[in-house]
Amino acid sequence: MKILSIIGARPQFIKAAPFSAAIRKHCKEIIVHTGQHYDANMSKVFFEEMGIPEPDYNLGVGSGEHGRQTGEMLIKLEEVMLKEKPDYVVVFGDTNSTVAGALAAAKLHIPVGHIEAGLRSFNRKMPEEINRIMTDVVSAQLFCPTDHAVALLKKEGIEKEVWQCGDIMYDAMLHFLPLSEEKSCILKDLDLEDKEYYLFTMHRPENTEDPQRIKSIFKGLKACDAAIVYPVHPRMRKVLSTPEITEILNKLPQLRMIDPLGYLDILQLEKNARKIITDSGGMQKEAFFLKRPCITIRDESEWVETVEAGYNVIVGADAQRIAAAVRDFDPVHPAENVYGDGKSAEIIAEKIVEYVEE
Repeated sequence: MKILSIIGARPQFIKAAPFSAAIRKHCKEIIVHTGQHYDANMSKVFFEEMGIPEPDYNLGVGSGEHGRQTGEMLIKLEEVMLKEKPDYVVVFGDTNSTVAGALAAAKLHIPVGHIEAGLRSFNRKMPEEINRIMTDVVSAQLFCPTDHAVALLKKEGIEKEVWQCGDIMYDAMLHFLPLSEEKSCILKDLDLEDKEYYLFTMHRPENTEDPQRIKSIFKGLKACDAAIVYPVHPRMRKVLSTPEITEILNKLPQLRMIDPLGYLDILQLEKNARKIITDSGGMQKEAFFLKRPCITIRDESEWVETVEAGYNVIVGADAQRIAAAVRDFDPVHPAENVYGDGKSAEIIAEKIVEYVEE
């Protein structure tokens, strides 16, 4: 039995780590890296520190407009699938790598398993929303992280081979948190004290491609009364150097912009932050796992459980709402974990093996 796993962006590297460990107990796995994230700090460091097997193929697609990037992935992934003839293809999340892998496999009549299926923001201006909807439609098996995701698929008429398996990122965090505490020196390197800084990330196109949203978000950050640690996504470097944005940044002396970090360092920054301010879906969940207050700079979230539990507040790009959350948002009630027991990868691997053997 041969399974082909497709990855391309850093959230997928995190999910791939526990999945590869689980599936390789049962069968041969071929890993294909599309090259969607190709910078060393966005890709290579994850393989090195997380022990993910080196990709069997690196397609080197790189960045670009959605149509060109997805199209090039489709062409190259089809070539790999025709050569390898896998019994099953696994895709993760909601990136262009996800939808390209799912479409290439489905058109070749290879069953697709979608890990992190059933999520919806109900905002079709987001490319991720289009990717996840299309992937769910063509997948043979859908592995959902929560009951809510299962319910959303049922409303869309998708019920066959839908499994609530828990969240595979929870698997990864449980496994790698002790290692990060042992190996990461990021707090010492940045001269940070526990709960004496804010962690900030921003990478989604809805924010990074809108100068007005960028300016409003940074204005909201002025309410932070301690250091703001900001690992800068590569696509943001050019944007942040424009005169109108630079003018705002000059009024944020507490902002500390650093290069992207590996997973072990990010875990430590998340665990010890006073609050986390982000537009990342993965970071919303990790904040919840680690019981850190999360301020989400989006207009909606797929991870509704984190909001309902009181550990995540949605503020959009509104400077006043951001500032108010920075000052006042303070979860006080312990939240029940609804993302499984840390054994999602094992459950998924077993479901895949059963499906292929049948």
